[in-house]
Amino acid sequence: MDFAPAFAACPLIAILRGIRPDEVEAIGDVLVEAGFTLIEVPLNSPDPFTSIATLAKRYGDRAMIGAGTVLTVGDVGRVQDAGGRMIISPNTNPDVIRATATRGMASLPGYFTPSEGFAALAAGATALKLFPAEAASPGVLKAQRAVLPKDVPMLVVGGVAPDTMTPWLAAGANGFGLGSALYKAGDDATKVGAAARAFVAAIHQPR
Repeated sequence: MDFAPAFAACPLIAILRGIRPDEVEAIGDVLVEAGFTLIEVPLNSPDPFTSIATLAKRYGDRAMIGAGTVLTVGDVGRVQDAGGRMIISPNTNPDVIRATATRGMASLPGYFTPSEGFAALAAGATALKLFPAEAASPGVLKAQRAVLPKDVPMLVVGGVAPDTMTPWLAAGANGFGLGSALYKAGDDATKVGAAARAFVAAIHQPR
């Protein structure tokens, strides 16, 4: 599954920071069952490439699997070798973005200012990730949306809950990256499944 159809189906990225390979299938299953089509394994998780490979093999074209906290060009290649097709970073590193785009993978770099956003797009970013959103506001995003290209998918990451999405969407957000409100290291599949269903219901509710 490519980024555009996956994002259109469910514009939420599950950030599984801290997940272990022995639990990734159970957590992945409840996420996909809830409707998630974008799953990220941050590279500062235990044995992340094994988890990425497991998810990529298990879900095939039902979900797009990628890596988060990707900081180097070398890791872009390692993620692709493991079967990942999406590179997500906390920062705007043009070298990482270019390497991702050259390999035909989706690039979702973190940015915080218009300058960073434009630099990321010039390097070939697929979408932009406003991070950390706790330090911004819907008003900040709305002002940035006035100058950034309208067709660029914009995700908000940081401190998002099912009941706090509406103001961000009204300001121009297209989707969200979900961390500890969806999954914290050690959470079991039952807890994650309940959170996943709540987020999916919230993003799809009429506005």
